[in-house]
Amino acid sequence: MTIDINLKRIVDDSYAIHIGPLGDIVHDGKVVIVTNPKVAGLHLLTLLPKIKAKEVYVVTIADGEKYKNLETIEFILDRMFDHRLNRSSLLVAFGGGVIGDMGGFCASLYNRGIDFIQIPTTLLSQVDASVGGKTGINNRFGKNLIGAFNQPRAVHIDPAFLATLEPREFGAGVAEIVKMAVTFNREFFEWIEQNDLREGDNLLNAIKQAVATKARVVEEDEKERGLRAALNYGHTFGHVIENETNYETYLHGETVAIGMVMANSLACELGLMSVDEMKRIRNVLEYYKLPTSYAIADVEKFYKTFFLDKKSSDSKITFILPKSIGDVVITDTIDPHSVKTILRRYQK
Repeated sequence: MTIDINLKRIVDDSYAIHIGPLGDIVHDGKVVIVTNPKVAGLHLLTLLPKIKAKEVYVVTIADGEKYKNLETIEFILDRMFDHRLNRSSLLVAFGGGVIGDMGGFCASLYNRGIDFIQIPTTLLSQVDASVGGKTGINNRFGKNLIGAFNQPRAVHIDPAFLATLEPREFGAGVAEIVKMAVTFNREFFEWIEQNDLREGDNLLNAIKQAVATKARVVEEDEKERGLRAALNYGHTFGHVIENETNYETYLHGETVAIGMVMANSLACELGLMSVDEMKRIRNVLEYYKLPTSYAIADVEKFYKTFFLDKKSSDSKITFILPKSIGDVVITDTIDPHSVKTILRRYQK
């Protein structure tokens, strides 16, 4: 006997990304703000008057990628239960990419799912991490291997929060902007080459362009089954570096910068990309003081760690490699010899 359960339905997870001064956030229920001490100290008094709700609670967690784990998730959920939130409550993720990833993940878990809003406060999270619904945490096997796709109800990007950003955090965000341009938009990359993002309205224009680019990609491929995987350019190598350094040496955007340089080296080795374009990308990254090299201690160990990447499967490693600026290829057919040849160039 066969009993069918018919669950065919259309789910509309559309939402708006607001870029500009933060407006009021009105909610008819309880609101919990998830943040860290640094962001709270700098910006919480700016946010609180904007939250119009019956009850507002703040949950503060330790700052840093190394705290992006199940223990912290359980701490956040416990505080949400302490405050007796329900399915009509709202979670506000107020901070950088780590806060956004964990806040969104907790929202997907609490009472089997409540609404959440992203208010990113770093450049990296404003141009990339807050858009697209990727949530998750790290474990000893790798980065973001536990998580869920959970789209926010809205994203509020206020560039004013970036005024307190440290130079390294700024550079980390630039790396993701460069990633977006190299992957999908040659004209955007050429504009970045010619304009200092620290001057005038250049940063605001770059944020708008990067977010618009990612929004189009997410619309076409929400669950990363094709086109969206191209946005992992630089991440295949970068995630291994983060894993090897226990998420303590580099910021995420810094490892993406190194990862892009490594991916470009592989693309050149395979005859996909010109040396001139490889140098142009590296020059932009170094202009913003981003690291572009990494000393690999053990090539075989580094190579094996690739297989823990979410995009890889069985005996195949998925690489995102530029064919030229503005055009990349997603491939799992690169032979190990070619990859290890590049890795040896970075060996200690």
